[in-house]
Amino acid sequence: MSRIDEVRAAMVEAMKSKDKKRKDALSMLLAALKNFEIDKKDHTPITEEEADAVVKKELKQSQETYETAPADRDDIREEAGFRISVYKEFAPEDMSEDQIKKVILSVLEELGIETPSPADKGKIMKTLMPKVKGKADGKVVNELLAAMMKS
Repeated sequence: MSRIDEVRAAMVEAMKSKDKKRKDALSMLLAALKNFEIDKKDHTPITEEEADAVVKKELKQSQETYETAPADRDDIREEAGFRISVYKEFAPEDMSEDQIKKVILSVLEELGIETPSPADKGKIMKTLMPKVKGKADGKVVNELLAAMMKS
């Protein structure tokens, strides 16, 4: 079952149980997935990796909405918090820091770099990011690589 079908089925369940809040959140996620599929240049169905990326993007946007909402706007924070909880059901699990470090070490070995320096960072990231795309936050990957360069 594709991610679009999974989200649609969950939305139908929410409608049947008259859970308007959940239905609305799922409707927004479904729209994002469908829009991505429509916007694809090759007009092929959305892949699992692409669906993961879309869900992560929506999750990140909801997180930003939650964090940037004014302190006195509990309604915005509550809605964004609820969307985050719903989207997490469909988001892939992120790699742990240990898993990311193992991938970084394998990339360093692959590139023949024993002690990474800031000059090597571009080359390392170019090889590393496709291997962790959709499975790890780029910011975390960047921080772990930078920490390895210092030590």
